[in-house]
Amino acid sequence: MNKLLTIVVALLLGSLTVQGQRFWLGADISGTTDLEHRGVQLRNAQGEPRECTALMRELGLNAVRLRVWVDPKEHGGFCDKADVVRMALRAKDWGMAVMIDFHYSDWWADPAQQNIPTAWKEMDYEQMKQALADHTRNVLTAIKEAGVEVRWVQVGNETTNGFLWPMGRAQENMRQYAGLTDAGYQAVKQVFPQAQVIVHLDCACDPYRYDFIFDGLAKYYARYDMIGLSVYPYWDMKGGHTQSWQETVEKATQNINRLWQKYHKPLMVVETGTEAAKPVEGKDIIAAIIDMARNHCGGHCQGVFYWAPETDRYYKLGAFQNNRPTAIMDAFTEAASSF
Repeated sequence: MNKLLTIVVALLLGSLTVQGQRFWLGADISGTTDLEHRGVQLRNAQGEPRECTALMRELGLNAVRLRVWVDPKEHGGFCDKADVVRMALRAKDWGMAVMIDFHYSDWWADPAQQNIPTAWKEMDYEQMKQALADHTRNVLTAIKEAGVEVRWVQVGNETTNGFLWPMGRAQENMRQYAGLTDAGYQAVKQVFPQAQVIVHLDCACDPYRYDFIFDGLAKYYARYDMIGLSVYPYWDMKGGHTQSWQETVEKATQNINRLWQKYHKPLMVVETGTEAAKPVEGKDIIAAIIDMARNHCGGHCQGVFYWAPETDRYYKLGAFQNNRPTAIMDAFTEAASSF
């Protein structure tokens, strides 16, 4: 397929799936511009060069997820406001829906680290709520002014233990974590009133951490629209939560259905991944996760996003080898063809 035909087909598919399809196949490709800066050229399975966003669309994906760091200048400057706007425009050009993932940190934020941005370190609680809201509005306004619609916004990344520690550490300061979350919610709605605000936790197979956070948010009247989950069989088995990838998928299914019954919020698998070195097994795992979300959660789980599939060698759970997609990505292509 030549490049022009690829573009035409992708745009036609995008208009059908993004506008008319309620199930989303996505990927977090936030590292794209960093790869480009390092001279990495991605290729499709036929060896033809592709820009990452275009390749994801070619593989059948209809959405992208993009992270935002507050001030990452000491870490190369990628994933700042300008970088995110640049990537959001690429997604728009390919007819793909956009999810924005605010880390509220200058660098990685996850259950093990939720570091306050350097510029916010001396702030009290009220000042930090204002800074969080201002940052959220500022980034989203820049995206909107560039002509891109945002469908989902994560207020924090894997906030299983809260964020902006110690100010918003959920175990000690649930009220403040809830207040900061609600400040983010309000800021999102001021820019994109129709966007779905997501609260995202890790380890979807463990119901207890979900009850802890979402009961806490309810107690202090923090608002959100959707529950985001990470489903990583590899890490679940490493952590002793499950004994097999099948058990991870089974327990995640049970938890998703339970969460819908308890909180009546739609859900999304906003992160998943498997070992790139085992592509045949990986395809089976991702196909099972997509099947779980589409067919075994009562229509309440609205999509599956792979985290950093384009990474190669330096991240074990990518989905590429030699800068080309492995069979893992076939799970998305085959799912897209069944829409």
